[in-house]
Amino acid sequence: MSAPFGQYPPARQTIVHLSDPHFLGGNAPLYGVVDTEQHLAQTLEQIRAMQIRPSALVFTGDLADLGEPDAYSRLRALVEPVAADLGAQLIWLMGNHDERAEFRAGLFGAAGSSQAPGSTAQTDASDARVSAPAQQGTDAPVDVVYDLDGLRFIGLDSSVPGWHHGALGDDQLEWLADVLSEPAEHGTIVGLHHPPVPSPLSFFDILELQEQHRLESVLRGSDVRAILGGHLHYSTHSVFAGIPVSVAAATCYTMNLTRPLDHPGGVDGGQSFSLVHVYDDRVTFSTVPVGDYPASNTFPADFVERMSRLTPAERLEAFSRKR
Repeated sequence: MSAPFGQYPPARQTIVHLSDPHFLGGNAPLYGVVDTEQHLAQTLEQIRAMQIRPSALVFTGDLADLGEPDAYSRLRALVEPVAADLGAQLIWLMGNHDERAEFRAGLFGAAGSSQAPGSTAQTDASDARVSAPAQQGTDAPVDVVYDLDGLRFIGLDSSVPGWHHGALGDDQLEWLADVLSEPAEHGTIVGLHHPPVPSPLSFFDILELQEQHRLESVLRGSDVRAILGGHLHYSTHSVFAGIPVSVAAATCYTMNLTRPLDHPGGVDGGQSFSLVHVYDDRVTFSTVPVGDYPASNTFPADFVERMSRLTPAERLEAFSRKR
């Protein structure tokens, strides 16, 4: 359409936020029943069909369920062509089910950089945090920085080797404070697997990000405009250090919040991803269900085109007035 219909201009950028594919080697079904590869393939085809040009596809961790090399290879083979077709930066973040050495080798190996043409990942060999993906075989945190046309994206590795809870080390927080000391042109978005939010599922509190007040002290007052997370397998939103937080549900399976909260369980359904729309002065988050559902109503293209030719007052008369 030639102009926005409302008072807001179009978003400056769109980011597609996905999480927790939990691939297994050999495309083995998760828990013997969940076809994780098919679910992600369906999600990616739905994203293609949307005909959008996102700045990035962000995966907030638990890319592989057991950290198997073949799982990362299969994931990369499925996702990279889609990111390339969309012209989107592909951003992989570590989760508690991932293994750092295999993650680095499988997703940042010699076959490519997982970086779409025309986008730039900030890498500086003098900074171990920024260039961490290149350090294959090491067990250092995989923290990354990307420049998305002036919007800075910082990915933090909140995984703890050998454990499922999350934590950020002193050196990571010092590095983060140093990066944030210089504001980015269009602000910063931070992504990490373990989101700094409370959960109604009490068992998840055991596996939460530890000592969140330390991260809060770094982020408060910075240019960070949003925090993206995963880990919970359901979509939720909150505020942390005055910053909006959006958690994307998993593409593999989701937590059934209709069960008693002290008896949680997962279901092979309800998968979704999120759209992050970045405006000059705000960020919005939209949860998109995955699936092919029958349309209950729709607006034909010629109707939309006619509305675009009307003045604001004429649009209100044609579309807002009750008949």
